[in-house]
Amino acid sequence: MTTASRQADAAGAAGFTLIETVFALTILMIVAAGVMPLALVAVKATENQGHLAARTTEYAQDKMEQLLTMPYGDSTSDSTVPLVSGVMPGTGTGLTVGGSYNPAAPVTKYVDYLDQSGNLCGSASALLVTPVAARCQAPVGTTPPTNWFYKRVWKVELPTGTTNLKQITVTATIARGFGRGNKAVSVLSVLKSSPF
Repeated sequence: MTTASRQADAAGAAGFTLIETVFALTILMIVAAGVMPLALVAVKATENQGHLAARTTEYAQDKMEQLLTMPYGDSTSDSTVPLVSGVMPGTGTGLTVGGSYNPAAPVTKYVDYLDQSGNLCGSASALLVTPVAARCQAPVGTTPPTNWFYKRVWKVELPTGTTNLKQITVTATIARGFGRGNKAVSVLSVLKSSPF
């Protein structure tokens, strides 16, 4: 083998040229740009239908548990405030028939709001742990407070033909979906019997 042919073989085996590298990177960027929208859709769906939907379900369940602790005939407990030492304040509607399970049509005393951390808006715990700029104030009637993130509404009704059953339905939703996605909504419904 001649010296010239050895040098040609060594040069051919040395690696990629700059043009080949640029061409390969261009193809890689085109493929990545094509896959990027799929990744964004996956992140949006995971946040809205995974994380936020789970949180709305958790908060709806919390409200349902609070309502189920009230006696069947309770018509004075304020279910819009947290349970304090096992006693509900007596300035509300208790389990009086009324309310709405439509978040777009809340009824006074059958709605409450939570901040992004799940603290009841206007509660002492929300005011202590949230920075001043991000605090949500107490709602006034059905007017939502500033900086609310979760809304819970509930309805108490008597199923047709019954005298000792109340159906309680709680709906929890969010102020806005992640990435302009659909709002997460969770609805729970139970029957409560008298005298319990």
